[in-house]
Amino acid sequence: MKIDVLTIFPEMIDGFIKESIIKRAIEKNLIEINLIDFRKYSKNIQKRVDDTPYGGGSGMVLMCQPIFDAVEDLNKMHDATIILMTPDGKTYNEDFAKSFSLKKHLIIICGHYEGFDERIRTLADYEISLGDFVLTGGEIPAAALIDSITRLVPGVISDGSLESESFTNNMLDYPVYTRPEEYEGMKVPSILLSGDHKKIDEWRKKEAFEKTKSRRKDLLEK
Repeated sequence: MKIDVLTIFPEMIDGFIKESIIKRAIEKNLIEINLIDFRKYSKNIQKRVDDTPYGGGSGMVLMCQPIFDAVEDLNKMHDATIILMTPDGKTYNEDFAKSFSLKKHLIIICGHYEGFDERIRTLADYEISLGDFVLTGGEIPAAALIDSITRLVPGVISDGSLESESFTNNMLDYPVYTRPEEYEGMKVPSILLSGDHKKIDEWRKKEAFEKTKSRRKDLLEK
């Protein structure tokens, strides 16, 4: 899988992709991540990518030309799925992550400043938001997408680990414990120490259901 990220602040994501699971996935050639500063596509002599909004108002707006030219250059094979990070997009979830992990090529466009020229939306196959809040730019949301997508690419994480995670089958994950058996009066459930894997599995399913029912009843309704 190939992920191209269009941003004017590549340093915000660069350190993130050089650590942990994503770093190992890149080293194993399971995923390719390219951070592209779309300033280099600007035809402005000063390499500007933003301008004041028509009609007046505060802030600066990202211009069409650099982003359109960047997408055209990166998508020469016309195989890319293009994602625009925007607060008014569809709320991201695990279903999106699974769908995107099956794609061959993703191009993620990070907005910044006051926003982007409305015509840039015509490039996008998906407009994605992390939730009902506003950030200074799309770099942090793009990093979140990269993390959630990369871990689902075959070979990055063992299948067994993925099967028991939260949001699998619309359920939250069951509680987990490790040593010591007792800490400040809080004990590990005895069933987990029993060695009876059938009963442990039944307990985990029950606990996952109860946790989901208590915290995210909307998932059960799905």
